[in-house]
Order: sequence, then structure tokens, then C-alpha cells
Amino acid sequence: MKNVRIIPAIPKENKKLRVAAYCRVSTSGPEQLRSLDIQIKTYTEMIRSHPDWIYAGVFYDIESGLRRSGRIGLDKMLRKAAKGKIGYIITKSISRVSRDTLEVLKIIRFLRERGINMHFENEKLDSINVEKEFEITLKGMLAQDESRNTSENIQWGFQRKFEKGDIFTKYKNFMGYECVDGEIVIVPEQAEVIWKIFDLYLQGLSFGQIKSFLESQGIKTVTGKETWDAKTIQRMLTNEKYKGDTMLQKTFTEKDFMTGKKSKNIGQRNKYYVKDSHPAIVSAEVFDMVQEEMVKRSRFVRKKDGSVVAGGKYNGKYLLGNLLVCGACKAPYRRRTERGKVVWRCATRIEKGKDACPHSPTLDEGWMHDTLGVAICQNGAYDEGIIRNEVDKVQIFDTYIMIYYKNCTNTQMLFLEGLSIKNM
Repeated sequence: MKNVRIIPAIPKENKKLRVAAYCRVSTSGPEQLRSLDIQIKTYTEMIRSHPDWIYAGVFYDIESGLRRSGRIGLDKMLRKAAKGKIGYIITKSISRVSRDTLEVLKIIRFLRERGINMHFENEKLDSINVEKEFEITLKGMLAQDESRNTSENIQWGFQRKFEKGDIFTKYKNFMGYECVDGEIVIVPEQAEVIWKIFDLYLQGLSFGQIKSFLESQGIKTVTGKETWDAKTIQRMLTNEKYKGDTMLQKTFTEKDFMTGKKSKNIGQRNKYYVKDSHPAIVSAEVFDMVQEEMVKRSRFVRKKDGSVVAGGKYNGKYLLGNLLVCGACKAPYRRRTERGKVVWRCATRIEKGKDACPHSPTLDEGWMHDTLGVAICQNGAYDEGIIRNEVDKVQIFDTYIMIYYKNCTNTQMLFLEGLSIKNM
């Protein structure tokens, strides 16, 4: 008789599932943050209390559902899933993952390829089931269309507010102002800094020199930084809010609401200028004087394509740097030291070589001082104060220079050879 020994079957181990959850709210408003806190606590308790689940984390974002950018929590969860550390994901609804239908499909397919299911509670759908993809797509499209309608309603509301002159500028971290109980009020110690910046500019300092002054005095930015940015100072000097007015719709959101891209309004949309919308820090007269001074200091070059670009920076140290302009290419002249001699030369010629502006002469600084002294100052001696007050600009040509005066239409032509002067 055969001897038969029975080998017992090994019972299959009930492997626990690694479960995670994903939450998202659109803004950091109090109500939405409370909602997010409740979701995180609910999912954490749900996963930890299930006997067959291992807690793999609750991931969250405070971002718009229209765009993937900035969704740190979502990206972190997907990376963890790709490493095999998550086997199942729970989320409230399709719109919590994304309001972009294509983005939702990319995510659920990415997970399905790795055998990971995403369960949408509100819709009662599981992404692992390929037959449910059409239904997920359909419901995702409804969420996307809802976002489109919401975006259009918001834009319509903005237009009505603009037309009525309603102000809703954010004054958080806005130097000189703060919002108290819905009212825009001046912060006195910050207002003193603003006034000083405007005053320094009218004294002749450049943006860079104002930056250096503020830093040397230990004056901090509105966010508490010790280092200032020259471009920020420039923007402050051109911001109409400091004279108590507000320009509405400086930017606008493109028609493609999915991107949320904002563009600078250079005429594509109406703008709305509201006078006396809030208390002023500087007078309208001072503000306008600064704008005029900026125009005076500007030197622009028109390129071959018709666009206008700045040809050089304002020179707060040397007066000639703000007066001398190349008659051929319209670029400013720059100060250089060559072989121990100080000269002024066309910026285009310096940057691109002689062939770029072959007819612009290089001028000795001493000669330029003597020439302007004889032509403008009564005693014939170069006086920077007189020239600053009298002269608007000096155009340099290959054989002569043209002096343009501020307070009259007269000009002077000075031939470089022989220094003969001709009034025009």
C-alpha cells in the first residue's frame, strides 16, 4: 500500500494595502482652510482605523485646480506612488484632483499603469476600471465647464466694479499703506521713506544711488529686507497710488481661463483711472515733476523693427551723461578713460564697434567743458549749475554739435572745426 503524506496548503497572507488621500482647496481664506483641516483629519482617521490599510499619508494643496503648476502635494503623492509606496488613493471628487480634464486623464492613467486605484468619493468611481474612464472624462468636463462659467462671471463682476471705480487693490506688503477695516490708510513711518525716495530723485540721484542711500541708512524694505532693488524703486516712483489715484485693469486675464495667464494691458482692454481714491503720500505736483524728470533723463533708440528701447542708463554723477546724444543713432554718450584721458563716446560704438556707428566722433571731456562754457555761460567758464538749468540736450554729429535749450525753441550749432557758433 502506497504511503501518502499530505502537505498542508500555506494560507495566503492578507497583505495590507498602503492607502493615501488627496485634498485641495483653491484659496487660503478662513472657510476654505477650515474645510481643508476637516478633510485632512477625516481621511487620517479613516485610513488609520481600517484594519487592512497602512497609512501612507494625506497630501494636500492650496492652489487652483485649473493648473498643475504649484501643486506640490499632488506631485509628492505621485512620486511616492511611482516608488511603490502607495497602492490606493482616496479623494473627495474629480475636481479636487484637477479641473482640467486632460490632466485628470494623465494622472489616472499614470496610476493605472502601476496598478494603483484612485477612488472618487462623490462620483463613486474607481480609476483602475478602464471602462469607467469615459464616465470620469464626462464628469471632468462638467467640472471644467463649471470653472469656465465661474471665470466669466468673475471677469464680468470685475468690469462692473471697474466702471463704478471700486478699489480692491491688495495693500498687503505695499510700502506706505495698509488696509484697516476695509479702509486704505497711510503708515506714517513708511510714508516718510516714500517721500524721501521722491525727494532724492528730484535732487538728481539715480535709482541705483537711491538704493545705495537707503541701504547705507539702514532703511529696510516693506518686507523687512536690508537690500533694496533699483527696479522696485523705479516702479515706486511711477506708481500713481502714491499721489492718491488708482489705475484699474493694468493687467487682464487671457481668454484661455485654463492658463490663468495675466498680460499687461497696453491697450487691449479699457483702463479706468480713479482720482482721489485714497489718501496721497506725495502731492500731484511732486509726482508729476518726477515723471517729467524721468522723461528728461530718458534716452531712447529706435531699432530697425520700429521698436523703441532704452539706449542707456541715467548718469546721476556726470551731467554730460544726461545731455550728450549721438546725432546718428540717437544713443547716449558714455564717459570713458583712455590712455589717461577722459573722453565721451557713443554707446552704440562702444558696445558694437566702430562699424555700428562710424560717423560719431569721440570728444575730449575738457574740450566739451570749454565748448559749453563759451557757448552758454556768460563768463565763458563751464558752470554745471547753469548748464543743467539751461540745456535740454546736446546732439553730437560728425562735424558739428546741436545745443537744445529748455525754455525756448532756439538751438545752437557749433562746428567742431574752428568752433564757429551759429544760432538757429
